[in-house]
Amino acid sequence: MASLREFLKEKGYYRIKLSETPTGHFKFNLKLNGVAGSFILDTGASNTCVDFKAIDQFKLFAEDSDIKAAGAGAVDMLTQLSSKNIISIKKWSVKNVDVVLFDLSHVNMALTNHDIPAVDGIIGADILNRAKAVIDYKYHCLYIKKQR
Repeated sequence: MASLREFLKEKGYYRIKLSETPTGHFKFNLKLNGVAGSFILDTGASNTCVDFKAIDQFKLFAEDSDIKAAGAGAVDMLTQLSSKNIISIKKWSVKNVDVVLFDLSHVNMALTNHDIPAVDGIIGADILNRAKAVIDYKYHCLYIKKQR
């Protein structure tokens, strides 16, 4: 029987190594609008999110939003929305990505309290679905489907 890695490679997937933090989060690097950043993988987040502090860093055009963000103990957080962005992970990329912008200080405070460097954002189910992602928790890997 083939391993998951061999099976997915045969099916045309890229393998991205994830770093597990002491808090149990998985981190990895990607490019947003051509700029490298550090992101947490969050299957429970419906949307990809970026910290307000990184708006200029990633060349985001922010518009006010009626959406209220919630998660990780914070609720009713004000958000903004940035449309028409490009996310690249290794050789895989997707255009016209909407990114929710909000204050990630509560997330980064939890990380830095454990001596983990702050992150720029969170990759959510929107990107995971578009990438046909498979997460291998045992070997800390993310697999994304190669584009044709």
